[in-house]
Amino acid sequence: MDEVLAAFLAECRENLEKLDNELVLLERDPQGPHIAEALGKIFRTVHTIKGSCGWLGLNRLESVVHDGEDLLVCLREEKVAITTAIVTTLLEMFDAIREILAHISTTGSDESSKDYSSLVQALKALQSPVSLAAHQPAEPKTISAEPISAAPTVQRQQTAAESIRIDVKLLDKLMNLVGELVLTRNQMLQFTNTQEDAAFTITTQRLNLITSELQEGVMKTRMQMIGLIWNAYPRLVRDLALECGKQVSLEMDGKETELDRTMIDAIKDPLTHIVRNAIDHGLERPEERIAKGKPPMGRLTLRAYHEGGHVNISIQDDGAGIDPEKLRERALQKGLIQASDAAQMSDRALLNLIFLPGFSTAEKVTNISGRGVGMDVVKNNIEAVGGMVELISEKGKGSTFKIKIPLTLAIIPALMVISQNERFAIPQMNLLELVCLEGDDAVRSIEMIYNSPVYRLREKLLPLVYLNQVFEQGLSFADLLTHLKQQGEDARLNIVVLQADDQNFGLIVDQIHDTAEIVVKPLSKQLKNLSVYAGATILGDGKVALIIDVMGLAQRVNVISEAQRNNLQAELENRQDQDNELHNLLLFQAIGQRKMVIPLAYVARLEEFNSNKIEYAGDLSVVQYRKQILPLIHLAEVLPDSNRFSAQTEPDLEELLQVIVCVDQGRMAGIVVEKILDIVDSDDETEIQHSLKREGVIGSVILQGSVIDVLDFRGIIGRHIPSFFEDLPASQDLIAVR
Repeated sequence: MDEVLAAFLAECRENLEKLDNELVLLERDPQGPHIAEALGKIFRTVHTIKGSCGWLGLNRLESVVHDGEDLLVCLREEKVAITTAIVTTLLEMFDAIREILAHISTTGSDESSKDYSSLVQALKALQSPVSLAAHQPAEPKTISAEPISAAPTVQRQQTAAESIRIDVKLLDKLMNLVGELVLTRNQMLQFTNTQEDAAFTITTQRLNLITSELQEGVMKTRMQMIGLIWNAYPRLVRDLALECGKQVSLEMDGKETELDRTMIDAIKDPLTHIVRNAIDHGLERPEERIAKGKPPMGRLTLRAYHEGGHVNISIQDDGAGIDPEKLRERALQKGLIQASDAAQMSDRALLNLIFLPGFSTAEKVTNISGRGVGMDVVKNNIEAVGGMVELISEKGKGSTFKIKIPLTLAIIPALMVISQNERFAIPQMNLLELVCLEGDDAVRSIEMIYNSPVYRLREKLLPLVYLNQVFEQGLSFADLLTHLKQQGEDARLNIVVLQADDQNFGLIVDQIHDTAEIVVKPLSKQLKNLSVYAGATILGDGKVALIIDVMGLAQRVNVISEAQRNNLQAELENRQDQDNELHNLLLFQAIGQRKMVIPLAYVARLEEFNSNKIEYAGDLSVVQYRKQILPLIHLAEVLPDSNRFSAQTEPDLEELLQVIVCVDQGRMAGIVVEKILDIVDSDDETEIQHSLKREGVIGSVILQGSVIDVLDFRGIIGRHIPSFFEDLPASQDLIAVR
């Protein structure tokens, strides 16, 4: 393509995005003090495009722009007023210009089969004051955005003189060369450590400094402001707000935040999808907001800022928020999760369900959303560039998406570790802290939950992953613990605490080395499909080290299930909640002299029933309770080791049964026990030893000088009344809390 034509196309695309914002701002405040200046800027840009079309021979494009220019003249001369209809038509003209420009870049000509005559007629019709009333909108103001002030002419000319356009391929080539220079620098530094030549050391240090400055300079040339993406949002928000019948105020903070061009391209579509969802799903219609005591205009806020070598982006709305219970119901309806898993899931785990493929909260499908395609792609695209996305939502108050991405993928800081004499690099973006356990602590601090190792870090359970075992090399985890016990005081356990999505876990490695800047190299075809690797790098000694993909590793070992069906975070939070509930316990004799406890938070009432009142629903014992049916679980019948504690006696039909009426998930069930003893107020140091978990027991605690089992109420109910946690029709519901 001719260089002059290519320059014209590039300049037009840049100017059109600015014009979109100018028009949206004019629509918001058509009587503002800067209206004349803004209209002048739009007119000059359109006039320049029209003039360039003339000497480039782009007659079709010129005819479309000509009538738009005439309409802008009418606006400048105040022959017609700014209305939603006029702004919409001008925006349609800009879209038509973009379509023609795209056709020109492909074919070199503006001649196409598409007909723009209706657009031209609309532009002409709006130039007449008589037609103004027909296009007057009912609600002209739908969006606000931060003002964009025009730069002085002298400053614009100076900026234009100091900047040039550079081919992206050239920048990529420069970046690759700098990457090779960084590798050479690293090799020189490692070689210097073995030399005693002072002059050589000084020269190497100078090379190190120059390389770092050159690397920083080249990376800056690839940096672009996130505002390049955000500049399209005022127009997008305006159009979607009109289509959905909503009023939206858009606020953007941190548009000057810079990140690598490749990252800009990678996050553009995910951010746009989140913005569209916020308007379609999140923000309510004006009448709904007024009924809730909110202002009629919803607020959508975008923020971006640098932190620790990363870019943090948040997209926040003050809309309806997300109801976790509705997510639970929708996921069960679609079969995305099992009923037993759903009952155990925390609100945060439920919110993560929206990232599952095929999941949607929309009540009906629209041309904007509701097909269940998108949020899983958003998450995958962000994670593909080493980023993380988190959803925070509160019902009735709004939702916030928090995104964390690296500045660049070309050269990244990483922690070097050794496992089975092989070196691996772990991106610092996923690194939280390092933990070293020595001596007896290396073994004593490790607990087991469901045969999985965990470490209690500041009173929070941290799942552990043994890197050697992931690669099926060296010792298993059981062998590792045995080896540590044999070492005694010399034992040492290195844990790298990592963050993957919203889940933290510890990676056990043999050795931890220093951090280093590494150049990311793509994997070969043979290794590309291995999810635990994100790439490779060449170290200072010329050897290759694989880069660990923390998200892929977490999914590989099921720390995070790819479908989020067995979300470990929910399980750990549930265990932590049970620990917190130990301050108030109900002590009882389960069978014979066997004592057990249950957290008082589960207990609704303590009752006594005559045994002759027991009836049966199938094989299930029930009793009529407050005009409803209360299912009963006899611990003497369901605990697996009950025979050791109970004495065989004939049942007494007049016997009074002591029943603990328990509540969970809004439903009740009765636990039949031998004798209710007391309510125990435990001290702050009491905690469940989950390593003693078995059927019917979630663990054990030390109370009043004795080891006492904690009843697994949920597990027993789930096994013997499978429908307890399921969504049943109203006619089949168990007793609800009243």
